[in-house]
Amino acid sequence: MNRKKIKISLEDEDGGKYDLALEGNISKNKIIKFIEVLDLLEVKGSGTLDETKKLNERQNLTSVGSKIWNLIEQKFPHSTFTTSDILELYEDEYQEPIVLSVVSTYLSRYSEKNKLSRNKRGREWIYKINRKPSVVDGMHPSPAYSRPSQLSNEVSPTDMN
Repeated sequence: MNRKKIKISLEDEDGGKYDLALEGNISKNKIIKFIEVLDLLEVKGSGTLDETKKLNERQNLTSVGSKIWNLIEQKFPHSTFTTSDILELYEDEYQEPIVLSVVSTYLSRYSEKNKLSRNKRGREWIYKINRKPSVVDGMHPSPAYSRPSQLSNEVSPTDMN
């Protein structure tokens, strides 16, 4: 079993240097918590906190499928995209070459799992994330409720205080 190792070197505004080596069961949450502690101590690294979080997120994406899905969620949460769009973004974001057929295979699998919807347009497929309907969308009047057949203007004695 491979043990994860991460080494972080930082320097504060006064020139103090901090080296931290993390080894073992390192999760994304543990790294983010550590960065938040450093932020509280006002220890600055070479990049901003947001840049560091993005770098850590990229490092935690180990499989091609997880990288593709991350791109879809980040870049196309409510819009449509094609296989070529994902190919370009993948190569730009991760600086790794990828073959169009690999991207197509993953998108097809996500479609089969109903994570994506796809429609044919000309010679290409157009994809979109399937969003689950919200609770409000699914609300219907209760079948147990029935409207009163007639309204009465009469007041019974028990209604008066």
